[in-house]
Amino acid sequence: MTYAIVETGGKQLWVEPGRFYDVERLPETDEDSALDLSQVLLVNHEGRVTLGHPYVSEAVVKARILHHRRGTKVIVYKMKPKKKTRKKKGHRQELTRVLIEAIELNGVALATAEPVAEPTSLVEATEGIPEDAE
Repeated sequence: MTYAIVETGGKQLWVEPGRFYDVERLPETDEDSALDLSQVLLVNHEGRVTLGHPYVSEAVVKARILHHRRGTKVIVYKMKPKKKTRKKKGHRQELTRVLIEAIELNGVALATAEPVAEPTSLVEATEGIPEDAE
């Protein structure tokens, strides 16, 4: 299994190719554009660990921006009993959803996301389904 630990938005994330993650909003980025995350702290490829001090030089995580979104609403409620003071505030964090496409070290792709081929015909779509399952 190949994974990397990257730093983005003040947080550290364990990322794997083919998975998507929500990170802090990346300003001035368009949807469906490529993104290179160069602040890589650690790369693990089949048990071989490359550790940076603080970052791994020549390590890049290739990602694609899927879309911008907002997180779930967090309610902050403050109350002082017997004083008739109540404050209610809500907050929704601005997020960017990114898909990790590849992890590269020294210009060589260690792992890439495997694209899922969509079936082109009804016969391919029903292959592998037992006939008594319907």
